[in-house]
Amino acid sequence: MLKAGVLGAGHLGKIHLRLLQESKKYELVGFFDPFTENAKKVAKEFGYKLFDSVEELIAAVEVVDIVTPTLSHFECAKKAIEKGRHIFIEKPITKTVLEAEAIKTLASQFHVQGQVGHVERFNPAFTAVKDKIDTPMFIETHRLAEFNPRGTDVPVVLDLMIHDIDIILSVVKSKVKNVHASGISVISETPDIANARIEFENGCVANLTASRISMKNMRKTRFFQKDAYISVDFLEKKSEIVRMKDVPNNPDEFAMILQNAEGIKKQIYFDNPEIKNNNAILDELESFADAINNGTKPIVSLRQGAEALRVAQMIIDCF
Repeated sequence: MLKAGVLGAGHLGKIHLRLLQESKKYELVGFFDPFTENAKKVAKEFGYKLFDSVEELIAAVEVVDIVTPTLSHFECAKKAIEKGRHIFIEKPITKTVLEAEAIKTLASQFHVQGQVGHVERFNPAFTAVKDKIDTPMFIETHRLAEFNPRGTDVPVVLDLMIHDIDIILSVVKSKVKNVHASGISVISETPDIANARIEFENGCVANLTASRISMKNMRKTRFFQKDAYISVDFLEKKSEIVRMKDVPNNPDEFAMILQNAEGIKKQIYFDNPEIKNNNAILDELESFADAINNGTKPIVSLRQGAEALRVAQMIIDCF
């Protein structure tokens, strides 16, 4: 079991604390939160050990789980890495791309592992179909949320859209060529609604929409590729694969058959993969423990976290 400590005991930090305590792959040592009143309340209510400083916590653990506001990610990660500690760091990896690159360099220099908390990679609706996503050429995402003051310290691109940016970059094996985007502020000081178009060198196009002032919650992505359409509902945890294949010699009388202008016929097949219930945050934390113990590459590496932030910043720079 790896000795782990958590920096930050806000809404998400408390979830991480509970899951690390439940996990059989970690020994939860304790936490630190600079907001003394909240920290004492969490320690008293749940019995977690409260450390007096970031440095004290880092000295007592092998893995530092950073669940602080984005603005402090870099300083927390730097302190942990320089003491030879592995880091799990919530998304976005840091506030700036320069900071993200510095974290990557430091981790390599001190030979420590790092993983970024892009939790949608562990969503069972996505994991059920990710192996079926093969060279998508058009991707459409909608991530809409009802207003919540938590998270409005950063643009909606870093708050919500970055989830979809990371998912897209994980399945499109090509470099980003162009980015076009627009965003508007409605309630916050930073954009609350954004739309982006990412063009890749291989011809793939991704159209992303994110809003944090919607009347309903929605987290859907659709992948279009040669002879197949794959839909993922991250919120409802449902997936659907629609395939087109050549019509057999003796098609079923109820078969759905399409014919194009050239007379080529295709039969439509529907597949709803089995979705296995999981706790995505626990899965991402435990996958990181496996990467540390086995010396393997984390599922969401620091490099991938930095790349998602780089593309997010390209989108923000369009506003």
